[in-house]
Amino acid sequence: MSGSKPDILWAPHHVDRFVVCDSELSLYHIDSAVSSELKAGSLRLSEETTATLLSINSDTPYMKCVAWYPKYDPECLLAVGQANGRVVLTSLGQDHNSKCKDLIGKEFVPKHARQCNTLAWNPLDSNWLAAGLDKHRADFSVLIWDISSKYASETAVATEKVRLSSGDAEAGLVVTKPLYELGQNDACLSLCWLPRDQKLLLAGMHRNLAIFDLRNTSQKIFVNTKAVQGVTVDPYFHDRVASFYEGQVAIWDLRKFEKPVLTLTEQPKPLTKVAWCPTRTGLLATLTRDSNIIRLYDMQHTPTPIGDETEPTIIERSVQPCENYIASFAWHPTSQNRMVVVTPNRTMSDFTVFERISLAWSPVTSLMWACGRHLYECTEEGKASSLEKDIATKMRLRALSRYGLDTEQVWRNHLLAGNEDPQLKSLWYTLHFMKQYTEDMDQKLTGNKGPLVYAGIKSIVKSSLGTTENLRHSRSGPDRQADIIQYLSEERSLALQLCGWIKKGTDLDVEPFINSLEQEGDWERAAAVALFNLDIRRAIQILNKGASSGKGDLNLNVVAMALSGYTDEKNSLWREMCSTLRLQLNNPYLCAMFAFLTSESGSYDGVLYENNVAVRDRVAFACKFLNDAQLNRFIEKLTNEMKDAGNLEGILLTGLTKDGVDLMESYVDRTGDVQTASYCMLQVFVSCNFCGKSISYSCSAIPHQGRGFSQYGVSGSPTKSKVTSCPGCRKPLPRCALCLINMGTPVSSCPGGSKSDEKVDLSKDKKLAQFNNWFTWCHNCRHGGHAGHMLSWFRDHTECPVSACSCKCMQLDTTGNLIPAETVQA
Repeated sequence: MSGSKPDILWAPHHVDRFVVCDSELSLYHIDSAVSSELKAGSLRLSEETTATLLSINSDTPYMKCVAWYPKYDPECLLAVGQANGRVVLTSLGQDHNSKCKDLIGKEFVPKHARQCNTLAWNPLDSNWLAAGLDKHRADFSVLIWDISSKYASETAVATEKVRLSSGDAEAGLVVTKPLYELGQNDACLSLCWLPRDQKLLLAGMHRNLAIFDLRNTSQKIFVNTKAVQGVTVDPYFHDRVASFYEGQVAIWDLRKFEKPVLTLTEQPKPLTKVAWCPTRTGLLATLTRDSNIIRLYDMQHTPTPIGDETEPTIIERSVQPCENYIASFAWHPTSQNRMVVVTPNRTMSDFTVFERISLAWSPVTSLMWACGRHLYECTEEGKASSLEKDIATKMRLRALSRYGLDTEQVWRNHLLAGNEDPQLKSLWYTLHFMKQYTEDMDQKLTGNKGPLVYAGIKSIVKSSLGTTENLRHSRSGPDRQADIIQYLSEERSLALQLCGWIKKGTDLDVEPFINSLEQEGDWERAAAVALFNLDIRRAIQILNKGASSGKGDLNLNVVAMALSGYTDEKNSLWREMCSTLRLQLNNPYLCAMFAFLTSESGSYDGVLYENNVAVRDRVAFACKFLNDAQLNRFIEKLTNEMKDAGNLEGILLTGLTKDGVDLMESYVDRTGDVQTASYCMLQVFVSCNFCGKSISYSCSAIPHQGRGFSQYGVSGSPTKSKVTSCPGCRKPLPRCALCLINMGTPVSSCPGGSKSDEKVDLSKDKKLAQFNNWFTWCHNCRHGGHAGHMLSWFRDHTECPVSACSCKCMQLDTTGNLIPAETVQA
């Protein structure tokens, strides 16, 4: 406007037109940019849009405010408020019907000249136009004109008025009698009609916000405030109004008009414009002077004020439509979150405010997000294999198949997991072999190694030091034999049993295992196991059988032919060719077979470090052909590798020990599979000191159930039978260090004898907490008892309750700091 920054207005019924107004009115048409080249006379607004100038109107100088006629017809009628208070109706030359011609040039003149600050068309009765003027001691500041009223002659106009245009005398269309006059002896800085009633007008006066009811103009509702500029109604919530003063925005609720329901963060510079988004509920944009930032306030979740202390919450963010300072902006009436900004030098930009993206995970792991009016869902493709699915999806599908709950045939859990992960298969077979050994009553005849089984092969081979026998065997060729040293011990046989090569005892017959591999069609592995057991002829038969099977590889015949030419001569052509060509074989078991045949006795790195061969097969091979020192070094190195990689095949080596927990931790860190880790740890149990069996053996035969508390040697109710002895050997369980009664006896039936038992009623209200019956002990001194008794004791003490034991048990545990000690005895 004259001497001020430009403003911008969108056409209310033409979504592709807008007006820029300063010293003149310029009408632009916005269009999509079909190519990178601009047409003559077009301006680039964004990468997608351009603007073309349609017309210019410079007939109304000294403009202070502009308002676009809200109805479709006439389409390009505008009201212009001038510096002398006059309101002039003008057009941009786009409409030539008779109604528009009768209105163009019509003037509405107040009694006393002063600046017109604001204009507002009534959205329902479009003939009403409200004008807000500066203060005059003898006049009203809010005038409501009826644009259809008859005009008065120019001679009737008071001589006090100042003529600003020579064209006014020629027009002769002057109206001096307003329909309503409001706000006497005051100034009006902003106006807006309330959509809920066509006769309610909200005005920002000099010191207050006032609601005028045109049905009774003698009364008004007002509230004293400085925030009287830029009043605007939320198009989606007609009782919510925004106004501002200097750098602060006030949000009002017209139903509770005593004070603002919300005051937005004060800006360092004075505000120049605030506007509600017409396409998005609760989104308010604000602009400060000399700024290239538009600040947005998202109030779509603002609660309705109920009490005086209600403070609605908002989400605040900023956008930068362009690099230069912004003079004004205007929301697009229909395009979502779209606005056009104009700079002081009339440079314009078309800008879309991108919505915040709200994410949500569904209980079935589908990802959904909302952006604007759109709701998106991201689901995994149905054809993707289980290995490619997210771990949360895998765990849900496994839970539906009852994964981990088959406690009778533990090995079947890998089938319930989809039978696609070799690590899971190795894990569950390892746990199956461990469980099978501990439950095999025949093991009593050969000496039960139960405590070692769950400690893993690493502990087993360490216990075999000095007990190994080395026997010289031969690997049979077609025509000759070659001697090779094998190592035997009871512990190594146990290790082979855990690897799945043999069934039980010292019987080293691997034929059942080989037959099972043949049934699965794993010909290469079956041939390798036969060869590692020094039966070349059996290995050749397996390869020939595999080549002749329907899904077999014909190349297996070639490998069988190569094996049949085996010779033990170190410098033979066969050894030289096999050493070279084995590296070109794709199957790791075939490579390992030729590495074994071409290696020196005692040096089998080509087999041991063939990483694609299953860990259990490499460990079984090492137990057969490495001496004690070599075996311990290999197992130690392999265990560390498995722990670092979080490879579940390493559970065979670590067992369910601290190393096993570390390995499981690495696995969970790598995969996020907490489900498998949890089920694996359920295999941990309290074992008997005498026979090594689980004291919960009598309960473990219940299929498809997780281990309950009753399986750990305790009973969940005092009415149930007590388990005070090992179900395997019938030896008594340890005694509680406090009540001196065998573990397994419920706390409620124990005669509490300690001082702490008087303070803490462990069976209060005759309700027994299962945790109180748990076995608990100190990992340092190995003394312990019922968990309830131990907790009671360590509320008053830090030292072990066993006489002559000076262990500071509670100080060794980090949880000891969480239990208040009222009286500490040294």
